[in-house]
Amino acid sequence: IDEARTPLIISGQAEESADKYYLFARLVPKLRLGQDVEVHEKERTVTLTEEGIDRVEQALKLENLYDPANFELTHYLEQALKAQFIFRRDRDYVLVRDGKVLEPHQHHPEAEVVIVDEFTGRLMLGRRFSEGLHQAIEAKENVKIQRENQTLATITFQNYFRMYEKLAGMTGTAATEKEEFHQIYGLDVVVIPTHRPMIRKDYPDLVFKDEDSKFRAVVREIEEMNRSGRPVLVGTVSIEKSERLSEMLKHKGIKHQVLNAKYHEQEALIIAQAGRLGAVTIATNMAGRGVDILLGGNPTGLVAEIVRKRGARSDADGATPEELEEARREAERLCAAEREKVVKLGGLHIVGTERHEARRIDNQLRGRAGRQGDPGSSRFYVSLQDDLMRRFGGSNIAGLMDRLGLEDDVPIENSLVSKSIENAQTKVEGHNFDIRKHVVQYDDVMNKHREVIYGERKKILSRDNLKDVVLGMVHSELAETVGAYTSAPDADDWDLEGLAQALRAILPLPPQFGVGDLQGFTREELTERLQGLADGMYDEKEQALGEDMRKLERLVMLHVINRLWVEHLTAIDDLREGIGLRAYGQRDPLVEYKAEAYNMFQALQA
Repeated sequence: IDEARTPLIISGQAEESADKYYLFARLVPKLRLGQDVEVHEKERTVTLTEEGIDRVEQALKLENLYDPANFELTHYLEQALKAQFIFRRDRDYVLVRDGKVLEPHQHHPEAEVVIVDEFTGRLMLGRRFSEGLHQAIEAKENVKIQRENQTLATITFQNYFRMYEKLAGMTGTAATEKEEFHQIYGLDVVVIPTHRPMIRKDYPDLVFKDEDSKFRAVVREIEEMNRSGRPVLVGTVSIEKSERLSEMLKHKGIKHQVLNAKYHEQEALIIAQAGRLGAVTIATNMAGRGVDILLGGNPTGLVAEIVRKRGARSDADGATPEELEEARREAERLCAAEREKVVKLGGLHIVGTERHEARRIDNQLRGRAGRQGDPGSSRFYVSLQDDLMRRFGGSNIAGLMDRLGLEDDVPIENSLVSKSIENAQTKVEGHNFDIRKHVVQYDDVMNKHREVIYGERKKILSRDNLKDVVLGMVHSELAETVGAYTSAPDADDWDLEGLAQALRAILPLPPQFGVGDLQGFTREELTERLQGLADGMYDEKEQALGEDMRKLERLVMLHVINRLWVEHLTAIDDLREGIGLRAYGQRDPLVEYKAEAYNMFQALQA
């Protein structure tokens, strides 16, 4: 559900165009926000104002930026604007060099731009933004631009999963999405009661006017919990925010561990001990998924530490079975004693430093505490500067805070406010569901094309001998070509010169072949004669090449189908980009898209 807004794409390299990306990466930062450029955060789009268009035209020495002749330049410009004004380093992507994530102040021309998954906080190695956006970000960060990608195959997650006859799954947070599971996949969500009663306390959200006062309050809460020895897990929405909070805790002298995409190698080790006495763990979304935090710590993870502390070995790998067994018993004793203390203190406390777009992700973070009937608690801290509040519904609460004349450091704690935040999340979830529905409706059209083309490819791959298929295609092509040049009722008016030329593109004819070879026949006789000629040439080739002919047939057929399919995908992408404009002419874009796509597919098959 999370990733279903973006289709799965298999891509190959296209032509180089790095210099254009660098040109626009230098131009775009000179544009002024509000005057030249307007950013629409809700839709994640950027548009130029009239003033902005003038500035760009002056810089590029153009008379009209949106002249059809400049359509390529507008593509580079749009991607550069997105890279500059919507995508942020250490939130949407990181720079990686030799497998290590660079710090915000570090830079290297050989670094790589790696996407950070907005839902899990993990690095998406090998994945790239499409349509030149990745190259625009590389140009913005002044690193080496990798060649642009061309889509070779694409399918949405929804249509991929629908290919399975049976579909089922299990998760702790599907209830909020039950409508979507039902509509898209025809699946019902059944909630299974918990094995032990849930005793976690979920406190109402605290809402602050700005981000600074929110983070100060978060640090105060961590400090308070830490003084008593109670373990705290802090959830942040980005690497940038987790590092900001880490700096604030260092300043206060609070020992803590940071878990984000930069340190995901140590993920298991850090998270296993997040329930120990006095542990403070800061984590991006990645800790919110399927992790069981044991109160008092995880004995298995402590064994190596105990072996090291005793000085017998530098690590657990070289320890004797006796040393390991003794260390395991000690780790279990230690964790059991700590568990008792942590339970008395109230279990693991979860601090959310921002609400996510989906309630489901907040529930996943909350769900790290109070597992298996353990005690625990959670509280979310929200500021009116958070992305969610800024984009959906923060203005009402801002008005309320102004009327109450509250200081920046004084929060609102009110169930009505928490409700309005949940409403904002529901709005976003609805908005995202609409996008996903929209993606599926359009991909359903492509799905029919995909099934036909992949069916053809399957036939080519599974048949031993394609001679009949190839000759059948040659025969129909010859019949069509003859028909096109001999359509006049009187044979004297036939364009035999044009036909002879067209036939040279289909068959390897001798140089002396000309109009004389085509005269004196009816249309049917001419077609049969040419088809017989083609059969003879094919047999000659077959005798010369032997078994290699079978490989060659398969190779040529696949090459042609793949090439035409890639061209079709590009054309369909272009169609989908602009089809929304038809709504201005009182036409339904989806109906128009289906009709146009159908015509394009007919042309592809022809």
